[in-house]
Amino acid sequence: MSERENGRNGGRRSVWRRALPPPQQPVAEASAPLRAQDAEPVSIVQAALYRDGVRVSSPATLAETYRELREQPSGMAWIGLARPTGADLHSLAAEFGLHPLAVEDAMEAHQRPKLERYGETLFVVLRAARYLDAPEQVDFGELHVFVGPDFVITVRHGAAPDLSAVRRRMEDSPELLKLGPEAVLYAILDAVVDGYAPVVSGVQNDIDEIETEVFRGDPEVSRRIYELSRETVEFQRATRPLVGMLHGLMAGFAKYETDDELQRYLRDVADHVTHISERVDGFRQALAEILTVNATLVTQQQNAEMRALAEAGFEQNEEVKKISSWAAILFAPTLVGTIYGMNFDHMPELHWLFGYPFAIGLMGVVCLTLYVVFKRRDWL
Repeated sequence: MSERENGRNGGRRSVWRRALPPPQQPVAEASAPLRAQDAEPVSIVQAALYRDGVRVSSPATLAETYRELREQPSGMAWIGLARPTGADLHSLAAEFGLHPLAVEDAMEAHQRPKLERYGETLFVVLRAARYLDAPEQVDFGELHVFVGPDFVITVRHGAAPDLSAVRRRMEDSPELLKLGPEAVLYAILDAVVDGYAPVVSGVQNDIDEIETEVFRGDPEVSRRIYELSRETVEFQRATRPLVGMLHGLMAGFAKYETDDELQRYLRDVADHVTHISERVDGFRQALAEILTVNATLVTQQQNAEMRALAEAGFEQNEEVKKISSWAAILFAPTLVGTIYGMNFDHMPELHWLFGYPFAIGLMGVVCLTLYVVFKRRDWL
């Protein structure tokens, strides 16, 4: 620990050091970070210094934050950044001794929720979520939190969560903020978890609507089920790791002498996370069952349509057979009449006295024979 840190903390051991294995040293270290005194002043979302739970200053740049924190050994810095540049994070890493691997994760984002310990610093990755009513979609954000003995650094990627509200809540509760960086981490965890509640309600409402559309036979419902299933999987990836993370923190309460009040608060957050995780698991199972029911209903509808087409085709075939049968019956006398209607002088039976009755009788016999044949074959 640097002399500045020793002077500022008075040798205080952070109560947030958890029962986690020490990090493996990387094979190759990242490029040397910028020294704090060489870093250019950069604008930040919000930074503040606190002493005994009360804000004492609001520096405008990182350089001012470093200087004022050195001047107040018993203070705590809370620095908030949104989509920072590499120079910003290298400056913070140089000042607070952040691990290069954690800094790299914070720069690249797209990390899974996790909790890692690097010496005196905890690195926490959270996936915040919010429900957008208009498009009926879940919007995910990513939040990286560095928690040290006397500092909290938040790196936000995305619109959620609203950390300014978290800051106001903590400043309105100086007794809680007095507990230090640990209390700030709790407040951030609580805000992220509370943000899941509207998402759960929105997804539940979407599932109810989908169930109605499935039994109504909406042709677009399959696409909606698929899209909501993907969002539910993403939501599950954001919430499920939090259960293990919070239980890991709770397992170290006694060993690392976590404040009793914070223990109660964190247990409450863990209960909420467990409940939400179970709800999300239920959503995924419900969507899978709805998809199966929808596939069954679609198959039944297709079978009914095919059966109706087959019946229509059968009826059409019956009509065609009747028409064909009568056409054949009527063709026979037409053929006889056509032959006898030829204008030739020399034809058999042309001048025969019984020629006409014979022709009429022949027509009748042929027609009757065809009728009997078609009738026996159920064509008529």
